[in-house]
Amino acid sequence: MKYVVALVLGLLFGAFVFVVGLIYNPFIARQNLSPLTVTNAQTITLSYSGAVTDHIILTNDGESETKPYPTKVLLLYERPIRQSTVMVTELRDGRNQVAGIGVKISSLSERTDLLGAKALVDSIWYMYLPGKGAYFVEQSENYWTYLRSVVIAAHRSSANVWQGNWHLDTTFGPGALKTAKVTAGSGPYAGQVMLGVESLTTYVYSVSDGPVSAQGRFIIELPSTLEADPESLADDGVL
Repeated sequence: MKYVVALVLGLLFGAFVFVVGLIYNPFIARQNLSPLTVTNAQTITLSYSGAVTDHIILTNDGESETKPYPTKVLLLYERPIRQSTVMVTELRDGRNQVAGIGVKISSLSERTDLLGAKALVDSIWYMYLPGKGAYFVEQSENYWTYLRSVVIAAHRSSANVWQGNWHLDTTFGPGALKTAKVTAGSGPYAGQVMLGVESLTTYVYSVSDGPVSAQGRFIIELPSTLEADPESLADDGVL
């Protein structure tokens, strides 16, 4: 019997060491900022609140720490979409004025590799900006450092809450420089393919409620040969 107990304790200790090593592995490189965040090209910058209750709609399987909103929204409990999240939210321009509406659909990626510091999510955006066109975004995102620095830290806190100022570009591809693929469906850049990058800044995260205070941002790099008048976009605070 003592050998069984020793084996169980050994397995538990080994699992504990593995988890600690996975979280605090010094050989796992930190995600770098995308070059798009410091580009000299003209860009469209859109922001949105990361707090759940600020969205128009947010739904998932109902078992995630991030609770669906509003409470009576339909859940994604069917097997093919159980690991997906749908968010509908307001998009704001550089002047913090409502610029349009965004629909984001994301799902856990089969390419996730925690040992390789890759907690990947495949996501798409449909952004509609009245008078400025519509944009379709394809990207993969890496939330590894978010999970390690914010979510796990909240679970380790005696108050089950993390507070601070965490910021990082979450876009991980498909571009070689960790950029998203943005296609303009209508508007002044209709048919053109551009680069984009999404970032997330978190201030308060609760184990029970998910992000309490956070802000997301999406930057779209405009084509070098502009067919539209950039001053008209700047006048509206989009640039």
